[in-house]
Amino acid sequence: MTYYTSAHWGIRLAERDDDGRVTLRVHPGDADPNPIGLDQLEDGVQKVRVRRPAVRKSWLEQGPGAALEKRGHEPFVEVSWERALDLAAAEIDRVRKTHGNGSIFGGSYGWSSAGRFHHAQSQVHRFLNAAGGYVRHENSYSLGAARVLLPHIVAPMPYIMANHTSWDVMRDHTQFLLCFGGVPWKNAQISAGGILRHHLRPGMEAMREAGIRMVNIGPVGDNLENDAAEWVPSRPNTDTAVILAMAWVLLDEGLEDRAFLDRYATGFDRFAAYVRGEADGTPKTPDWAEVISAVPAGTIAQLARDAAAQRTMLNMSWSLQRASHGEQPLWALVALASMLGQIGLPGGGFGFGYGAANTLGSNEGLLPGPTLPQGKNAVTDYIPVARIADMLLNPGGTYRYNGEDRTYADIRLIYWAGGNPWHHHQDLNRLEKAWQKPETVIVNEQYWTPTAKHADIVFPATIPPERDDIGFSTREGHLVAMQQIVPPLAEARDDYDIFTELSRRLDCEETFTEGMDSAAWLRKLYEGNRGVLAKRGIEIPPYDEFREIGLIDFVAEKAPVVMLEEFRADPERKPLSTPSGRIEIFSETIHGFGLEDCPGHPVWLEPEEWLGSPGKASEGWLHLLSDQPERKLHSQLDAGAHSRANKHEGREQVHVNPADAAARGLAEGDVVELTNDRGACLAAVHLNDRLMPGVARLSTGAWYDPDETGRDRHGNPNVLTLDRGTSSLAQGSVAQTCLVRITGPLNVPPCDTAFDLPRIEGEEEN
Repeated sequence: MTYYTSAHWGIRLAERDDDGRVTLRVHPGDADPNPIGLDQLEDGVQKVRVRRPAVRKSWLEQGPGAALEKRGHEPFVEVSWERALDLAAAEIDRVRKTHGNGSIFGGSYGWSSAGRFHHAQSQVHRFLNAAGGYVRHENSYSLGAARVLLPHIVAPMPYIMANHTSWDVMRDHTQFLLCFGGVPWKNAQISAGGILRHHLRPGMEAMREAGIRMVNIGPVGDNLENDAAEWVPSRPNTDTAVILAMAWVLLDEGLEDRAFLDRYATGFDRFAAYVRGEADGTPKTPDWAEVISAVPAGTIAQLARDAAAQRTMLNMSWSLQRASHGEQPLWALVALASMLGQIGLPGGGFGFGYGAANTLGSNEGLLPGPTLPQGKNAVTDYIPVARIADMLLNPGGTYRYNGEDRTYADIRLIYWAGGNPWHHHQDLNRLEKAWQKPETVIVNEQYWTPTAKHADIVFPATIPPERDDIGFSTREGHLVAMQQIVPPLAEARDDYDIFTELSRRLDCEETFTEGMDSAAWLRKLYEGNRGVLAKRGIEIPPYDEFREIGLIDFVAEKAPVVMLEEFRADPERKPLSTPSGRIEIFSETIHGFGLEDCPGHPVWLEPEEWLGSPGKASEGWLHLLSDQPERKLHSQLDAGAHSRANKHEGREQVHVNPADAAARGLAEGDVVELTNDRGACLAAVHLNDRLMPGVARLSTGAWYDPDETGRDRHGNPNVLTLDRGTSSLAQGSVAQTCLVRITGPLNVPPCDTAFDLPRIEGEEEN
């Protein structure tokens, strides 16, 4: 029998040697020539596991709300499971009875598991719903602006993500791939439910062999993996200006597709008036855009002509909407694609995120999979996910979101399972202050992450190889029977078992469990999904046979995908879900919100921080980009050998253009300090001539490791990033809007504290 487990970076086969040691190898069907080398069972990762329930010392001795300023900076006391569960249940009960369930925040953000049952986000939400409800979050850090904007103007983001034109169609039909922000292969190493076949590299290679022209506009030249690709450097956060100027060229030269615009779009004339300058007196010409973006006017004009002359796919990286006014470049891209008139045609139109995850561009079947029901949340309150620090710091404060005036809840208790906000949130010094507001923080965690260290009660959770599960993700073409291949480490328990015990103490066990253990739930979810697939004519074996087989490959369901093809063929019978049923270049709905920072059509709005601000470039400021890391998934497994191999003396590397380094007297490997008004961190210089001058890049994922002054020693860029909303429409993250100074070299010791365990002061006596 073959034993499988699955992680977000791929399906793994488990092999056991004569000494009983388990190793994981890549599934032989995966076409990725360089699969990511993460290993959940590796010794370095196991060393930072949470082994026993632990309680923050002051909280244990003095009760909820004690010494909040010490949270994250004081020892823990290990206690028995019974004691920890009793404490957590009593605190949840106290808070809900005293302050109501609307004072409990259910935090879960991150790629916790490729398994569909033992998925921390699903588990904690189901538990909190069973216990009376909680304040939830909406959307994601990755797509905060897009998830709000896209339903207004073209289609919901889940549709867009699942229906990108597939690589095989682009190979056969696309002539020109024009990218804003590239197609970064490292991001496409992952998928929510695991990966049987990686698609990006084979897809891009096939397009290269077909002779398709590829151009990448942006500040980074190495995020489009093709030696023949052209790189057009442009300042960060200025893509909207470039796109508007391309639109101006199409208008000026009569290259727009009026027939498409008249039938499939609405509001174009109001947008066109803005582009021509009739609305504000400023025509959005290539010369205008060159001043903003540093892209030569002639280059902008020629790119517009080239795009109109052939079958063109426009692609935009997700990172572009994680910026000040991040709604605008995305909306402008949709408008430009509409002007080209190729939306819904094979190989033409637009994509939003090729390279962001393995599923985008996949031609695997669009199939439903097993999902754990969440139950009903009795609390209707929520926040946009990136506004958690605002909520904690401003209980009762008001804010605008998607046309509504909303009020922040007064949160007394946070329950977090899955994710690491000290990785993905911005302005960590501000988050540190906000995190001192709730009276209690409870987490289920596998590792002693900064989030676990900032908790009051920590429950040790299992990792995927320590439990049975079902791996699945739509557009990934498989169901995998994930096997428990090693026993749980020390006293770790499954999230489901933790929540079962808590629900028993809170008198909601039947609601949470429905009388089933994990094995019964897995059977129920699988058999339910089997019935759904049977109605589509897809037969899969019964559950017990599935567990024996280990892997079901839906290769027969592969088929070419053309995004918005049905809408193109018949917009009257297959309208979009927008108010008009068409692409809304001008949105009456958004216009009606009356937002100065997001009007009714795409516009250029100056970012809050950027190199075009007066004096910034000449004063030595650099624009810091904080992209996804190459050798870990977000911050997952940062302690492992694969991640550590890309550090310099234990800390992350900041990529700097050689000219910027020389101007500051810096060389390869020098330790430098990155600073701004929000914070400071250390990193090691890596020279990279594929960054435009004036730009630095420090990938995310380094575990937060502040010294006594608050300066991060490890290279976490989110001590520097800006914690603001993209606009009052979407309130998304603006991590990519960030200016810093870099000074050095510094004579500091190697970073050897990032993965230190918290101090454990004995074990409480029973």
